[in-house]
Amino acid sequence: MTTIEIRQAFLDFFASKGHQVVSSAPIVVKNDPTLMFTNAGMNQFKELFLGDAPVKYPRVADTQRCLRVSGKHNDLEEVGIDTYHHTMFEMLGNWSFGDYFKKEAITWSWELLTEVYRIPKDQLYVTVFEGDEKEGLPKDQEAYNLWKELIDEDRILLGNKKDNFWEMGETGPCGPCSEIHVDCRTPAEKQEVDGKILVNNDHPQVIEIWNNVFMQYNRLKDGSLQPLPAQHVDTGMGLERLVRVLQQKSSNYDTDVFQPLIQFIAKEAKVTYGEDEKLDIAMRVMADHIRAISFCIADGQLPSNNKAGYVIRRILRRAVRYAYTFLNFKDPFLNKLVPVLAGQFESVFPELSFQKEFVQKVVLEEETSFLRTLSTGIQRFEKFANTASKIEGSFAFELYDTFGFPIDLTDLMAREKGLEVDMEGFNKELQEQKTRSRAATAIDTGDWVIVNAGEEVEFVGYQELETECKILKYRKIIARGKEQFQVVLDRTPFYAESGGQIGDTGRLEDHSRLFQFEVTDTKKENGLIIHYLDLLPADLEGSFWALVDEEKRLSTENNHSATHLMHAALKQVLGSHVNQKGSLVNGDYLRFDFSHFSKLSAQEISEIESIVNKKIRQNISLKEQRNVPYEEALQSGVTALFGEKYGDYVRVITFDDHFSKELCGGTHVKATGQIGYFKIISESAVAAGVRRIEAITGIKAEEYIVNQQKVLSDLKEILKTPADLVKTIENLLEENSRLRKESEKNILEKSAGLKYELAKQAENINGINFIAKRIELPNADAVKNLAFGIKEIVPDLFLILAAEFEGKPNLTVMVSENLIKDRNLNAGVIIRELAKEIQGGGGGQPFYATAGGKNPAGLDSALEKAKAFILS
Repeated sequence: MTTIEIRQAFLDFFASKGHQVVSSAPIVVKNDPTLMFTNAGMNQFKELFLGDAPVKYPRVADTQRCLRVSGKHNDLEEVGIDTYHHTMFEMLGNWSFGDYFKKEAITWSWELLTEVYRIPKDQLYVTVFEGDEKEGLPKDQEAYNLWKELIDEDRILLGNKKDNFWEMGETGPCGPCSEIHVDCRTPAEKQEVDGKILVNNDHPQVIEIWNNVFMQYNRLKDGSLQPLPAQHVDTGMGLERLVRVLQQKSSNYDTDVFQPLIQFIAKEAKVTYGEDEKLDIAMRVMADHIRAISFCIADGQLPSNNKAGYVIRRILRRAVRYAYTFLNFKDPFLNKLVPVLAGQFESVFPELSFQKEFVQKVVLEEETSFLRTLSTGIQRFEKFANTASKIEGSFAFELYDTFGFPIDLTDLMAREKGLEVDMEGFNKELQEQKTRSRAATAIDTGDWVIVNAGEEVEFVGYQELETECKILKYRKIIARGKEQFQVVLDRTPFYAESGGQIGDTGRLEDHSRLFQFEVTDTKKENGLIIHYLDLLPADLEGSFWALVDEEKRLSTENNHSATHLMHAALKQVLGSHVNQKGSLVNGDYLRFDFSHFSKLSAQEISEIESIVNKKIRQNISLKEQRNVPYEEALQSGVTALFGEKYGDYVRVITFDDHFSKELCGGTHVKATGQIGYFKIISESAVAAGVRRIEAITGIKAEEYIVNQQKVLSDLKEILKTPADLVKTIENLLEENSRLRKESEKNILEKSAGLKYELAKQAENINGINFIAKRIELPNADAVKNLAFGIKEIVPDLFLILAAEFEGKPNLTVMVSENLIKDRNLNAGVIIRELAKEIQGGGGGQPFYATAGGKNPAGLDSALEKAKAFILS
């Protein structure tokens, strides 16, 4: 069976068992502060397990794109080295939300593996939770008894809490699990060693293939376990491992999941896969990593220097480094794999095919940038290693942190020079960085306290800005040392941050309206609308009034609706390739990132503004449609965003059926005239193929125009030119240019005269022509020209010049090349010592170095110190 057939067989099997087949959620997580990436199939169903959302389908099956390279599941450095770890992988899953439980899950998993996929029963082992006395958890006898009916009892193994009790995190739903393992060894190997002792012992050919998790408990903050009101099933089977077993390969990378990519790499590198382990590892790394990189970019996460973007950049740089070091790809190559990958997934995840040119462009730009960095890092390593007896941990960490060098590359280069890396020092620096990072983002979250149970949350913010409500539950959090409370209301007008629109602020009032509690933010977490309060009401039982900050909401709506109008205008002016890649909408301005490969011209910006403002003047009424079937919405020509997870029913926002029609959950103006006026204030690059526009509307746009008009009036007043302001400024610039050239000419003439004057003052000390002088020149360039001029006419030169620029001291040291070699003089080393006199620092090359400081009074002592150095 091919990968496509294996995947489809899984989905068809569970569809036949009454499961609703749903699409994969994006690999990049939104609206969940505890996760950056989808790292397990259950992530998109988290709110159902927690009971925070109604169950639509009690039985579900899917294949979910997952990524595990950070946090608890960090396998990055193993990827490519072994045969079964991956960054991105597909998790096949079947789910029950309070419907069936252990019997059906176990029976169906056995039926699928042995009857549909026809894996021989004598290759399979299963594990069952053995219980845990400390936790008061019994052995999972029910699962054990069910397995006894299907498999020989000596193939049922007991597993401890680490292996057979699954937890979502430190708190939340959890329960015992039953794993299925497959023994892929040869008959001779099986004869020699019993497979059961190799289960869960990291044997590369005895691997876990499926995990059935039985959600029975809720882990509370204090560590105790509480039975869940409904029992759920959460299963996961790694597609890549399953394909390996069914295609009878010894490695995941030998299957048709990876071989198209690997063979493409091998052909371009002019090598053969399977002949050299180092080259094979490099090809496996590249084939694996391009999958994670491409799907994250397609889902809207661009490489960057923080959070999720930094993870993607690290993965990409690891792949480029292997390509550069082992396969001799000195020019960008990784991007060429994107079309191959897109072709593989065209029928499964078509979003990558739709965006392959964009994804390829982003990868190309990242590769190009990193190859420059890599070259610089190698040069720094060579320079450091040439004078070192070992590679210090701090330097290895600098290469890792600044230049993206994995520690194994530094270790490899060190060993080639017969040096060792101080791994203890490196790990200390790395741990300190992780500690700082965790401290900066640490949030201590308490357990939810239920106030009013059994009611669903109703959002009324599309039509109301004030409503009566009750508090359903609350919890205390501590973030960056500040104590806050998160509150869930049964009915709320507060819009939770989502889709680029910031969360509402406002206040909560008790029913008597005597006491007010400020709502500082509103966010969405696992389907819940969470209100942030600094203070909690003393009496939580009664009813309250929830009031949104109306002025801020209206300004935000202006900017959000203007974003939709601008998106349509961008497509009209630039082309249909334009797609939203990110946005921020608040009460002050809007920010919109979009796919486009060149800077916008002034004419294009003007045209976009003109189209949007025309639509504003037409005062187009908002057409809002809720609960539209998703497929019906798509067929009507609506704009959907890549990287968003849409349900079966969607909300459609339209301003003129022939102009702007988008899927959107945000709040909007009732008619475009409310926006008032639209003005673009900046246009810039964000990343390869991504541009950013910032714009303002309404009162902010009015203030901007008033301020610009005032600037023009002030300029006319200063320049005394009520008529042609542009011509006057052009004349001023021409005059300024002429005067600057005259000034530069005067400085050169002064510097030339000074050159010969200082040359005559050279003092011969121990065969060195020593010159140390305070000079008056206007800038560092003039001093540099003077130093190089003196060097041309004075042999055996040691020169130190002291100057001040706008009150700040400056030192310059120049040394003849022959003194560097014969007398061991080094300007870069000397300047660092002299700079102490002016409370500064500096550096440079052995023949020329400069330093700046804070203490001009120390210039004379620096000159004296230089002379003392030469005399000694």
